[in-house]
Amino acid sequence: MKVVLFSIGDFHVHSYGTIVALAVLLAWGVAHYLSAGTPYREHLDRLAVYLIVGALVFARAWHVFFFQWAYYSKHLHEIAYIWQGGIAIQGALIGGIAAMFVYARKYRISFWGLADVLAPAAVLGQAIGRIACFLNGDAYGSPTGSGFGIVYPEGTMAYAEYGAQPLWPAEVWEGQWDLIVFVLLLLLKSRRMPAGALFLAYNMLYSLGRFMLEMLRGDSPRYLFSWTAGQWTSFGVFAASLILLGVLALRNRRVREGLAQG
Repeated sequence: MKVVLFSIGDFHVHSYGTIVALAVLLAWGVAHYLSAGTPYREHLDRLAVYLIVGALVFARAWHVFFFQWAYYSKHLHEIAYIWQGGIAIQGALIGGIAAMFVYARKYRISFWGLADVLAPAAVLGQAIGRIACFLNGDAYGSPTGSGFGIVYPEGTMAYAEYGAQPLWPAEVWEGQWDLIVFVLLLLLKSRRMPAGALFLAYNMLYSLGRFMLEMLRGDSPRYLFSWTAGQWTSFGVFAASLILLGVLALRNRRVREGLAQG
């Protein structure tokens, strides 16, 4: 773990921001590659502005209201201080989806087709982003109660919370799960599926892994059923995606039946 990668005088280059920037650039490159030969490629650069704004606003709001509202309710003026840290990836994803929907409506392109193109790139970016969490000592797990686990160094949020106790490598395992989802999406991409099915598969696969790994997290408040905000979000996204996938499948079957009858 290394919160600061290197320093030049009083200027510090932090690992979190550096890795997140690399994750975004690599994900965007993959999106350009996967969009080759589709009508969506020409929209990607313009879409980037919408995604960045939507993701940042929702990522910050998710963190403030679901993870640290006890603090920010007493320091309302600090809600806008995003440079001090504090964003939630699930909020960023929901904000990005909302921004993508607005963009698709504005430019009259298929939301589902666009979402299918971006899904593999998004989860790859998430996988790399978890490296940033690991180096920064956040999104950490709870104590393992044994000799197994990650011991975070002083200066990290994990150490401030649990000291030198070994913690579950929750963020590391989530990054590995994201890579598995990335590979699965590439394999599914070659199959004939209704528009939007790949995007919904991404939502369901990521949410499933996130829900399970949240059981090991040690940095999140717990609500009803002792579920974290991440688990409740994952449950909601999984359920909504499953319903939408059923609707798309039913609509696709009706279209095929109509063509067969015609």
